[in-house]
Amino acid sequence: MIDVEERWAALQAAGDVVLLDGFHALKHALRFGATVPLVVTTDRAELRGLAAELAPDLGVIDAEEVPAALLRRLVPRPHPTGVAALALRPQPVDNARTSPFVLLENPRNLGNIGAVVRLAAGFGAAGVLTTGEVDPWHPTVVRGAAGLHFATSVARTSLAELPVGPLFALDPEGESIHGVAFPDDAVLAFGTERHGVSDDLKGMATRIVAIPMRPQVSSFNLATSVGMALFHWQGRGRPQPVDVRTPNGRP
Repeated sequence: MIDVEERWAALQAAGDVVLLDGFHALKHALRFGATVPLVVTTDRAELRGLAAELAPDLGVIDAEEVPAALLRRLVPRPHPTGVAALALRPQPVDNARTSPFVLLENPRNLGNIGAVVRLAAGFGAAGVLTTGEVDPWHPTVVRGAAGLHFATSVARTSLAELPVGPLFALDPEGESIHGVAFPDDAVLAFGTERHGVSDDLKGMATRIVAIPMRPQVSSFNLATSVGMALFHWQGRGRPQPVDVRTPNGRP
């Protein structure tokens, strides 16, 4: 058991590894091509049963069986499935995209970020970009996304380094989303949970768009808003041309 613990520590010390907390995170990571050098479980037979039931496409998953006490040392809050793993963090891939990016401006809630990553993966978005200090690859975010970071692109960025393409800022003061079609090269920007989109981001936006909401309701949840916007993009008709002659000159 010391050998497993030492291997775990060595991988973490080497850096650029991601904690996969629970079977579902491991399943998605493997399904979408992650390199996973070490898997541990408190019950190898149970892990095989989960794989056979929920991920037969993956075949047999090699894992080291460890006592529950050791798993608690490796993972502060072990998943109920008793499975954990370390995966190599993928390098960003700069491919021509055919779907929008989701931009989260200075998000704070780790669970929200994880839910957004899960939505982006499910809708086939190009990826999730975040500004601010929170790492979108934080273990709590990866757990909330069920390992679907490996099914899309997830990275931290700045407002000065956004991908090329029309920027749509989602804000209650904008025009109704019902009259707007998001093109495939769009960047869909969402503000902080408390303050919304910043004035700087609004000033950069090609268009400001609102999701209609009942009066006297303060706001939608961040992940809910992202889900509605991506659903709107996915179910849109033919995109309408975006006027590129904006005052700020942004394409």
